[in-house]
Amino acid sequence: MSEITSKVVEMMEMLPEDDQRFAFEFIKKLVLAWDPDYTKLTESELKILEEAKDDSYTISHENLKRELGL
Repeated sequence: MSEITSKVVEMMEMLPEDDQRFAFEFIKKLVLAWDPDYTKLTESELKILEEAKDDSYTISHENLKRELGL
């Protein structure tokens, strides 16, 4: 978790529950406006993807399902 995210969480925990819900809905609207289809990668997701490409590591669907407990 980034430093700014940690600070946001700390500040949100100070708020009353109703205000926390309001802040959550506001943040959700910001995220949806930025990426309505949830198709953009965050910086950390991009880093993981690039590292996986560099390692040339692949996993079969069956192994993935097993690892995810599906």
